[in-house]
Amino acid sequence: MRLAALQLNSGADVQDNLAQAGDQLMRAAADGSGLTVLPENFALMSETRADRQALAEADGDGPVQAFLSAHARELGLWIVGGTLPIRSSDPERPFSACCVYNDSGERVARYDKIHLFDVQVPDTEKQNKHSGAEVYKESSFTSQGSEPCVVSTPWGNLGVAVCYDLRFPELFRQMLSSGFDLLAVPAAFTVATGNAHWKLLLRARATENLAYVVAAAQVGEHPGGRHTWGHAMIVNPWGEVLADAGSEPGLVMANYDRDELNRLRRDFPVLRHRRTGQIDTE
Repeated sequence: MRLAALQLNSGADVQDNLAQAGDQLMRAAADGSGLTVLPENFALMSETRADRQALAEADGDGPVQAFLSAHARELGLWIVGGTLPIRSSDPERPFSACCVYNDSGERVARYDKIHLFDVQVPDTEKQNKHSGAEVYKESSFTSQGSEPCVVSTPWGNLGVAVCYDLRFPELFRQMLSSGFDLLAVPAAFTVATGNAHWKLLLRARATENLAYVVAAAQVGEHPGGRHTWGHAMIVNPWGEVLADAGSEPGLVMANYDRDELNRLRRDFPVLRHRRTGQIDTE
């Protein structure tokens, strides 16, 4: 089975963003993908809160969700639908929701982003020309999710995490109670944090959990002058980068070998060696 991660340069025009995503989904399906992951905010990267609120859809109903369902069904493709705003009890703060569709177009899971990006990105000498003192407060326009997500697929269990979630290994250890073989990570990393930590974190999550990681990304400049890092990647359970999209829109693909994954977990049984209770050091 082939895995695919999309890399998009989404902007403020929803229809244009969906057209770009649709083209790449068709390309992934034509190249043999069984599972394709879209990036965070694939349908809209806008500088205004009002645009995000206007795009917010009811759970299970709306044009963006219909787009994902139709493409999954028509292309015979499992799609991890990046993120889109889905209404919460607070009309000003929808959830950042990642919906997963099977190859019949049925939604089989929804994950609401748990860790919200409320940070000031450090200004260091290592940042490139696009970075600087950047302040983000995602919680001001997004409601926080609360439940991890692991869904059964024909290729094993799939865990879902979004962007900033990647920095919290305890989330992935919690997912291990259900077990997962693949991990989908839709993201829109900043240039500064992406340059410093994106590959490091993806390889760490793959290695410590002995799982494939399929990480989709936003790339380039977006409305309001925001720049994202790109480098959508697929990483194998040994931490090897199988594919890297670099700094241009497009997609990357790699093979998924479940037999090899099972052999690695059998011969290198670190997951069975975990100690989750209190450790006696005496």
